Amino acid sequence: MDVKVFKTFLEVAQTRHFGRAAENLYITQAAVSARIKQLESFFDSSLFIRDRNSIKLTTSGERLVAYAEVMVNTLEQAKNELALANNKALQLTMAGTPNIWDAYLQHCLSRVTEAFGGYGFLAEALSREQLNRQLIERTLDMAFGFDPLKSDELECKQVADLVLVLVSTQPTGQEQALSQQYVYVDWGTRFASEHAERHYRIPPPYLRTSTGRIALDFILEKSGSAYLPLSIVEPFLAAKQLYLVDDVEPWNRPIYLSYRKDSSSLEAITKIQALVKDIYPLTAYSLQQVSK
Repeated sequence: MDVKVFKTFLEVAQTRHFGRAAENLYITQAAVSARIKQLESFFDSSLFIRDRNSIKLTTSGERLVAYAEVMVNTLEQAKNELALANNKALQLTMAGTPNIWDAYLQHCLSRVTEAFGGYGFLAEALSREQLNRQLIERTLDMAFGFDPLKSDELECKQVADLVLVLVSTQPTGQEQALSQQYVYVDWGTRFASEHAERHYRIPPPYLRTSTGRIALDFILEKSGSAYLPLSIVEPFLAAKQLYLVDDVEPWNRPIYLSYRKDSSSLEAITKIQALVKDIYPLTAYSLQQVSK
């Protein structure tokens, strides 16, 4: 079975639309339909429920998703490693949740790649569940997240702290900022529980999002407030486009690096761990503003 068939299945499962899947894969819609039919024939089971205005996964389709992801990821990694082997290069795969990339890893990547001559890198944004699964399945070398991944097979270490500050598009106090167009950003499960304790009396958020970048773009366009990394909002604070909310202390969120204890790339992972520490030294402006 061609891996392209499973890639097509995953694309349709994600987009829930044959036309959009075809556009994303740069093939015709007829080719998408043919590949799905081939897969359904192979498993002798319907994978999608096709309604006029929507496409849904069947129970069989939902079960196949996890297996398809493993097959695609494993084959892609094998392909990359064999290609790199021909050039006598080593492959390192690293991933993090979308928020980790926005707030931290994006700035680490150039430093890491520059420090490793002769290595090839694969960098991806994945959910927490995908990070854990791919580490266990050995299709991922390193995973970065705001929550530690717990498994007897994994080593998990805190490598940095991300400083979150409550910012608003207008100078204001805490009560007003949290009651008018407050955007809640998912900074991990620990953040969620501590946020509930710190702000238990506030009304429901105006918007919820999984990434700080979406929250930043939204409040700059529509006005509002959100907890965002100081490293990202610092230029907007300096330009008076955003303001620190009065009487709200900065919130440190730990960043964790997880990897297999028996990884064949332990030496490289240890070096990367040292490189990514303290990626955001606070500037004089940051120190002055946060200490107020």
